[in-house]
Amino acid sequence: MNPHDDLPACRALMRGGSKSFFAASLVLPPRVRAPATALYAFCRVADDAIDLSDEPARALAGLQQRLDAIYAGAPQALAADRALATVVERFQIPRPLLDALLEGFAWDAQGRAYETIEAVHDYAARVAGTVGAMMALVMETREPRALARACELGVAMQLTNIARDVGEDARKGRLYLPRQWLREAGIDPDAWLAAPCFDTRLAGVVARLLAEADRLYARGECGVSALPRDCRPAIQAARLIYAEIGRAIQRGVRAAGHSAVQRRAVVPPRRKLALMARACTAAVVAPGHPMTAGAGQAGLPAVRHLVAAAASNELPQRTFYQRTLRMLDLFERLEQRQRMSAKVQAL
Repeated sequence: MNPHDDLPACRALMRGGSKSFFAASLVLPPRVRAPATALYAFCRVADDAIDLSDEPARALAGLQQRLDAIYAGAPQALAADRALATVVERFQIPRPLLDALLEGFAWDAQGRAYETIEAVHDYAARVAGTVGAMMALVMETREPRALARACELGVAMQLTNIARDVGEDARKGRLYLPRQWLREAGIDPDAWLAAPCFDTRLAGVVARLLAEADRLYARGECGVSALPRDCRPAIQAARLIYAEIGRAIQRGVRAAGHSAVQRRAVVPPRRKLALMARACTAAVVAPGHPMTAGAGQAGLPAVRHLVAAAASNELPQRTFYQRTLRMLDLFERLEQRQRMSAKVQAL
């Protein structure tokens, strides 16, 4: 079966699962957009398989078997599996990255408690840092520092998700805020989880988590310049949109009657479009610029095993045909930027 036949089904999963990720993906060059869509689709399917199952351990075992088949080159007759198998073979995605992803989903099912911010980093590295690493690989980036920034950007996005979904998660009996931080704010984690409510103490904890996310967004920006030029706008767009979600959460916290517990923060479509247009003009960060201050730092301890796994395999040499396709993609990128600028000017 032609792998392109599976892309519409994968794209539908992305559109329905994450509007922010889908919006950013529209700025990706076609050569990256397709494998990125396949990666997201499998992640979505795997998360749902465990999250919605009455027997999470059995669901996890089934997903491990699906990965076995994918890495054996004989995926099951499922669109997400076939598409992922193509990506795994083409870009040599190391199996430990996907195993770590499934481990993070399993932690969700187990109702794991997170005592410290480092423990939250460990969780976020598995469910989102792995995606950052795999995205870097499909962009043909395997330099360890760039991989570390990609993983940290994934962690930052997950911290934003945690801040945004505090109430929704609590209603499912889940708590991802560091319990140590809650106690420091005078909140008993278990008592709060039994009767979640919003007050200034919780607002302080959420703000603290968003500050940590912002720190990692700043570090992640240092890695954008290490990506292929035609991939930078999309990653910059994702970074800007998710950081804007954090600001929307903060505005909701300050507004009467709105909170991370009571209402889910969103970024309006017009604002997303403006951020995407801004991302399309992202320039290369010059060496020595203050923005690069953290670029040489090793990744968070939570992501170092992911960086090691992602950097372990060498990317196959690109053929002349593939180089030609990339050149054509660059021309398409220029046209996309012109269309995006025209849309923004029309607003």
